[in-house]
Amino acid sequence: MVQEDEHRLIRERRNKLEALREQGVAYPNDFRRNALSSEIVSTYGELSTEALAERAIEVKVAGRLMAKRLMGKTNFIKIQDSSGQIQAMVGRDNFDPEIFKVFKSWDIGDIVGVSGTLFKTRTGEVTVDARELHLITKSLRPLPEKFHGLSDQELRYRQRYVDLIMNEDSRRVFVLRTQLVNHVRQFLNAHGFMEVETPMMQPILGGANARPFVTHHNALDMPLYLRIAPELYLKRLTVGGFERVYEVNRSFRNEGLSTRHNPEFTMLEVYQSFADCEDMITLTENLVRSLALQLWGGETGTYQEQALDLRSPFARLGVEKAVAQFNAGQFDAARSRDVDYLRGVCEGLGIPVDKRYGAGKLLIEIFEKTVEENLTAPTFITDYPTEVSPLSRCKDDDPFLTDRFEFFMCGRELANGFSELNDPEDQAERFRAQCANKEAGDSEAMEYDADYIRALEYGMPPAGGLGVGIDRLAMLFADVPSIRDVLLFPHMRPETDGAD
Repeated sequence: MVQEDEHRLIRERRNKLEALREQGVAYPNDFRRNALSSEIVSTYGELSTEALAERAIEVKVAGRLMAKRLMGKTNFIKIQDSSGQIQAMVGRDNFDPEIFKVFKSWDIGDIVGVSGTLFKTRTGEVTVDARELHLITKSLRPLPEKFHGLSDQELRYRQRYVDLIMNEDSRRVFVLRTQLVNHVRQFLNAHGFMEVETPMMQPILGGANARPFVTHHNALDMPLYLRIAPELYLKRLTVGGFERVYEVNRSFRNEGLSTRHNPEFTMLEVYQSFADCEDMITLTENLVRSLALQLWGGETGTYQEQALDLRSPFARLGVEKAVAQFNAGQFDAARSRDVDYLRGVCEGLGIPVDKRYGAGKLLIEIFEKTVEENLTAPTFITDYPTEVSPLSRCKDDDPFLTDRFEFFMCGRELANGFSELNDPEDQAERFRAQCANKEAGDSEAMEYDADYIRALEYGMPPAGGLGVGIDRLAMLFADVPSIRDVLLFPHMRPETDGAD
């Protein structure tokens, strides 16, 4: 019945559009507004009724018709633009009967323009006393009922355009996301970093361990990968003498969907010559705290009702110590590099393992299973095994580990950084190990990048590198539970019944 009513309303609106076409006035583009609703309210909202009347301020507003109250002689409408809503009063006596008749036929969802003089109603609301009316765009589909909005979560993701019309909170989230990205750029620019762009289609798979999307270049007749990370290109730039570079980049990983993962996502990658892991930790902490000041207005906030305090120095904990601490009484810290012991722990935890896994990989599997979700306060996990860090510099006093960290908050990884490996022979050997893993069936292993090795052979300065998940940061600061809530158009399966 609901669908039948909707089809009936669409037919009625199409009939109205056909009448406009016959009159030659469908979809005009000749109305220009001179103010946004929020500007009007903020500028004139504090004026008294008398002062506003004395100034006789003329405005032209335009936006989507969101409410309409027909009361006979005096009628009110609400117009929504990108900044908010404003009320307009349409008095029957101010218009030719034919024009007023057309106004009465307007539908919720139509895009309209109104010219008139500002005044205040008896309730003190700044309102436009309409003198000219313009139907700019005829909406053919009815909006969802205002009370319920667009409550179907999947429909909100599929029809983001309707979600943005109906849900103020959705608009807030995406405005915040843009503010976040802008502030990241301003922060890094102020610290002497230069924004660059690197290829999104790459001939060699590298920069991270992930399953790629593969495409084909017809003119060159060669396969290409959609990048899983821009890392190797950015580090080539440090070889070339650009000592501080960053890229806000789109990356692609052919993996599953979850509340934290989307196959297409936004990352920040930063590289600083003559720096190390410690410098990247400091940069990360300062960036996160700066974002809090900008987006929260302070260094404390909440995420999903969990209080967060960024005022104190963020906690630090090595991987091996973290596993021992969060598995107290169930994990023998003295055997954290014993392959057979770690394999047994994994089996006890129900973690599937491959016979090729060494102690470092097994340790990380245990860490991800038992530690990550418990890292609610801002925490740097440091000293990652070399086995799972093919681009990181080994620790001078312990080659089993690298100078690498991951930053966690609210049980999820937000950033990954390390002292970069700039030894070409060591890097070549690690690439060969990755190739061996790929040949043995690891679809996420990297390939051997001969040109990158050649770049290192020219000499790369010691450097620190940092990768930050922009989508997850946006989730945190916008206080939303799913990555789809901060993606305007998240990936979804095609609709099975078509778009009605």
